Amino acid sequence: MKRVEPRQLCFAYADSPEGGGDEQNSGGPEGRKYLLQTANTRKATGSTATAAHGLLEEVASPGNLADALLHVARKKGAGGVDGINVDEVVAVSHRLLPRLHKDLLKGRYQPGDVRRVWIPKPGGGQRGLGIPNVVDRWVQQAVHQILMPVFEPGFHPSSHGFRPRRGAGTAIAEAKGYVAEGLTTIVSVDLSKFFDRVNHQRLLSRLSRQVKDSGLLRLIHQMLKAKVVMPDGTRVSSDEGTPQGGPLSPLLSNIVLDELDWELQRRGLRFVRYADDFNIFVASRRAGERVMASLTKFITRRLRLKVNEDKSAVTTPEEVHFLGFRFYRRQDGGVAVLLSKRSRKRLDSKIRELTPRNLGMSLERCIKDINVYLKGWYGHFRLCTEGEKYLLGRFDAHIRRRLRAIIVRQRKRPRYLFRHLVERGVSARLAARGAWCDRGPWYKSNHRAMTRAYRNAWFHARLFSLKKALNERYAKPKVPIQRTLPGFEIPT
Repeated sequence: MKRVEPRQLCFAYADSPEGGGDEQNSGGPEGRKYLLQTANTRKATGSTATAAHGLLEEVASPGNLADALLHVARKKGAGGVDGINVDEVVAVSHRLLPRLHKDLLKGRYQPGDVRRVWIPKPGGGQRGLGIPNVVDRWVQQAVHQILMPVFEPGFHPSSHGFRPRRGAGTAIAEAKGYVAEGLTTIVSVDLSKFFDRVNHQRLLSRLSRQVKDSGLLRLIHQMLKAKVVMPDGTRVSSDEGTPQGGPLSPLLSNIVLDELDWELQRRGLRFVRYADDFNIFVASRRAGERVMASLTKFITRRLRLKVNEDKSAVTTPEEVHFLGFRFYRRQDGGVAVLLSKRSRKRLDSKIRELTPRNLGMSLERCIKDINVYLKGWYGHFRLCTEGEKYLLGRFDAHIRRRLRAIIVRQRKRPRYLFRHLVERGVSARLAARGAWCDRGPWYKSNHRAMTRAYRNAWFHARLFSLKKALNERYAKPKVPIQRTLPGFEIPT
């Protein structure tokens, strides 16, 4: 293992002389046991800090630090620029935690550099993630656990992102209610590179209104100013922004945008916000354009952020893209929650990516990868209403056909496909028609020979079905059979 650079925490790890070379292998269970025991002391004693005093002491308390590292360990995640992973830190936590406790209280703790990683955006372009060292994520989580109870009660009810007992489900439910009330014009605002443009001075000013502990404010300022290491090794100064990837970043983003929430409340506007994605619901397009113009000025001049004019628009519930959903107001007043056009295109594109024409793996492995993705996808989009099951059924059918086409291509030659179809129980006459027809694999994938060899039931036993999952979600409970009839009673 590596030693942290001197300008950061000077912790000795398992391969250092003072660390003891054999402790890495045996220290894992010991370290986790130590963390669990120390975290239980925090739950037993509770918090004694106030917003005015004692917050840094509470952050640095052994119980809070142990609880924070356990949380980081559950999240796993990649290592930072120092190359040290979560398991290595947990293994020696019984030695690291007391040292970190002292360094935080004495102001000796110095955050390390943040590793910059670029990931592709679904709509094109790249999003920059900042991955702190594990020890720095540990400290950020400890700060988060203390600051969250301080700021959470003051957040606006229409803010749903990264908050306890709130999420995409509550955000969609609130938006659905506004559409049902007849507010059918939506001002959809997209903040351009929000996490990269947060003004540090404004953020610290907002923090200082409720946090009077100068030591904690200084610690947060050091985290914000941590240098960023680009993929090519260049170290870049951080003058603004809160890098996505650290445990503290979501809370800080909510603190920044809380000012916007209460400004919208002061103006009497109905809105729903999830992190930096928010929609305002008004009754007419003219009102929407007026709100868009005034809100753009407020965001630019007051919050010192930038509105992405290409992605922001005054639109309708049917055309909106909010957390991947759109809305449809029925004539009876009900509101359906459906997949947005962008979400449908992304799902179709991902299906094509998972089922390429030239599959370099077994069919079983391909189906396993599809199941992993579809289960994760459905975990978010299960919020769709029942009427979307027909669209999901078409996606299920499309996946099955693409898998059948892969089977055709894997047989390469017609005679090999013919033998395979016969082995699958297809008659020789029908198998010959399917194998030697003058069309390509895509046509053959929907031929009767292939649909009989690989029936829908075969896929249902192996493949996750989006339509079936949505049907089960909205399945009506079975009504018990009536056990009494007029004039006599059925014995039990």
